[in-house]
Amino acid sequence: MAHAEGHSPMEQFKIEPLIPIHIGGTDISYTNSALFMTFAVILTGLLFWGATRHRTMVPGRLQATAEMLYEFVAGMVKENTGLEGMKYFPFVFTLFMFILFGNFLGLMPYGFTFTSHIIVTAAMALFIFTAVTIIGFARHGLHFFALFVPPGAPLGIAIILAPLEFFSYLIRPVSLSLRLFANMLAGHVLLKVLAGFIITLGVFGVVPFAAIFGVTFLELMVAAIQAYVFSLLTCIYLNDAIHLH
Repeated sequence: MAHAEGHSPMEQFKIEPLIPIHIGGTDISYTNSALFMTFAVILTGLLFWGATRHRTMVPGRLQATAEMLYEFVAGMVKENTGLEGMKYFPFVFTLFMFILFGNFLGLMPYGFTFTSHIIVTAAMALFIFTAVTIIGFARHGLHFFALFVPPGAPLGIAIILAPLEFFSYLIRPVSLSLRLFANMLAGHVLLKVLAGFIITLGVFGVVPFAAIFGVTFLELMVAAIQAYVFSLLTCIYLNDAIHLH
């Protein structure tokens, strides 16, 4: 969460430059958001470096955690895309770990939740949408448009449904980005509001103080679930591009 002394629940989402960089009038400063993205990448690397450094037949906690995460995502990719989709496992796994650590880091004191910014989630969603579309056309050519025609539908109904299916396909990056952004934003705002009540109510702040523990536990679950949902939908979209219907 953001600093406890912040007056507005939205202050915790403010992006601030840490290393000002301006090139040709364009601001490409290294920000607090970029810093926590860097932390997410480094922590992921450290987790698997530490887990694989001294591998044993009977895994320790770190190795067991890494293996569980690896097998969980591998199972998700295989189940939703088939064996052909396993070539995209490294990308899905990287995506899952990046979002997971990003969500968890935002729950730490003085942390920053970069997944609560629509620009971040939209950038990831647009990249996935573009990549999936390219994969679809690369594999199927113009036959990829068959994705928008419900199989077995009569011609008259297909003419009506095809534009709806096409529109549904186009809004995928919108729904994908909004889902992660909205869930992380709402949870952190609620925690900030409850923290404000603790200070305002004084001795009676024990009630919101107790509520914070419950909400924090809930947010930990939401953080993990949202990383899973984002990755799962990516697998489903990949499956469409690979197998069409």
